[in-house]
Amino acid sequence: MATLIPTRNSCLSRMTSGEKRVSERLEQKLENDYLLWYDVPIGLRQRRPDFVVVHPRRGLLVLEVKDWKAETIRQADKTQFTLVTDRGAVKEVNPLLQARTYALEIGVVLERDPALRHPPGHRYAGKLLMPWAYGVVLANLTRKQFSDGGLAAVLPAHLVICRDEMFETVDAEAFQERLWAMFPQVYPVALTLPQLDRVRWHLFPEIRLEPGSGQFGLFAESSHDVHTLEVPDLVQVMDAQQEQLARSLGDEHRVIHGVAGSGKTMILGFRAMQLARAMNRPILVLCYNKTLAARLEQLLGERGLADKVQVYNFHRWCRRMLASYHVELPPKGEHFFAGMVERVIAGVDQGQIPRFQYGAVLIDEGHDFDPEWYKLIVQMIDPATNSLLVLYDDAQNIYGKPNRRKISWKSLGVQAQGRTTILKLNYRNTLETLAVARAFASELLAPRADDDDGVPLIAPESAGRRGALPELIRTDSAPAQLDALVAQLRDEHAHGRDWGAMAVIYRANWEGEKLHEALGRLDIPSSLADERGKQALFVVKDSVKLLTMHSCKGLEFPFVIIPGLGSLPRDGQTEADEARLLYVAMTRATERLVLIHHLDSVFSRRIRESINEVQAQLASA
Repeated sequence: MATLIPTRNSCLSRMTSGEKRVSERLEQKLENDYLLWYDVPIGLRQRRPDFVVVHPRRGLLVLEVKDWKAETIRQADKTQFTLVTDRGAVKEVNPLLQARTYALEIGVVLERDPALRHPPGHRYAGKLLMPWAYGVVLANLTRKQFSDGGLAAVLPAHLVICRDEMFETVDAEAFQERLWAMFPQVYPVALTLPQLDRVRWHLFPEIRLEPGSGQFGLFAESSHDVHTLEVPDLVQVMDAQQEQLARSLGDEHRVIHGVAGSGKTMILGFRAMQLARAMNRPILVLCYNKTLAARLEQLLGERGLADKVQVYNFHRWCRRMLASYHVELPPKGEHFFAGMVERVIAGVDQGQIPRFQYGAVLIDEGHDFDPEWYKLIVQMIDPATNSLLVLYDDAQNIYGKPNRRKISWKSLGVQAQGRTTILKLNYRNTLETLAVARAFASELLAPRADDDDGVPLIAPESAGRRGALPELIRTDSAPAQLDALVAQLRDEHAHGRDWGAMAVIYRANWEGEKLHEALGRLDIPSSLADERGKQALFVVKDSVKLLTMHSCKGLEFPFVIIPGLGSLPRDGQTEADEARLLYVAMTRATERLVLIHHLDSVFSRRIRESINEVQAQLASA
């Protein structure tokens, strides 16, 4: 079964009856290595063909679908059709001319990329690697009606599929032959996965990822001048599953359960930008982590979306609600934050704080939210749009509230039955890093079954990217840990890694403060994510990021160092909660991970065993 983007169910409401049948036949009659797009803007000019079909061994095909009936076609020539409608005679562009215009534009754009052209010396040197073509589907005309109406004079017969040629009973091979007969030339082609990604990079600029920017890659800016566009040697795009999910998110409530590194935040970014273009109402993005909120706010602001998309960590949003509607803050103290939430809930119930303030609400790291927060949040969404997106991974629930696993979305007002999605593939980490992190936290990540309304605990699967094994360094003393850490940073920088691509993740705030001072004395630039620095952590771009294990959630860095492993788990904390924290910290590394300790502990021993176990497995594979 072919992959249709967006999913068919998500776009049935905007399809004509003919488009519905065509989409169903394309999905049914084509194999799973076909990629299909329905009504998705293509290229920098954002044209919208009805269907684009891509196959690595066939090429690219553009299809225009028309629901015209024989009795409504009054006249036709090679440029336009005259149709009889309730509004009288209406002139429409010849659909073949439409399809040809789209296909020509695609061909020209793709051919500008040297990596998609035949090399010098080839018989087709300089030409596009793959064939491309275009055609028309007349969903309500039989082949006999097509012939009897003389339409072959303006629509060559081999470029048209008629109603009786796409019945459900039609043989799949015969249906495919109809499609490929539309190609003016056919020659052997075998596009690689990187080449397919380049095709998608050109066709769909909004799915481009900015190299090195990780889960925030969707926020890449690109030129709108097709003639001056520079094509990088390496391109990065959302994978087909991520793109299909991102494009299929309609209104109503939706929950995505995704493992660490599965692209949840990237999908949130795509959705935020999509909504910002389509809505006149403000859009709210919420998360628990102050550092993540600051990063998202900064990136959205840089892309000119600050006026349309508001980004807050949950408690900062509560404080703003209280201030905006003149509700008194609770007294300072241990229960200040819980008190703020209670006063916002009471303010909404009593009518002091208005409901329905936002066209959409998007929640990142939703596993950190208390259940009663959701009851409040759903009241903030305009019923006309009813758009809520929650991104969730219970394996990253690091704020000590395991009862969240027992929640029922329906009881919280989140109506997501039948609209939940699970993302198991981890794209962030190398196979080696993920394997060691999983081995370390194997009991924590034991999969368990849940119904559609529950919160599943999902074990991540690697997308297969390879790299170095995580390193475990043991020193003779606590001061020697700092020496080892500094040596690792300097060595990595000497080998070309920017300071801003490195992070040190630690358990306690005091560790970061001491490290920040020490790196300052050694002229190594660093930014500290303390209470004052979280908002500005990424303002100084070329500086080592210093974060606690709590503050690092939702973020990622090419090179990560975790010191103080021998002091974990901390006294007074459960081993499971501390293991969850360390698992989150380890999975921030996209390329290289180093752990340092001088004391031996249950965690350092488990990490050592995990590294040895993974090393043995890879050696025997």
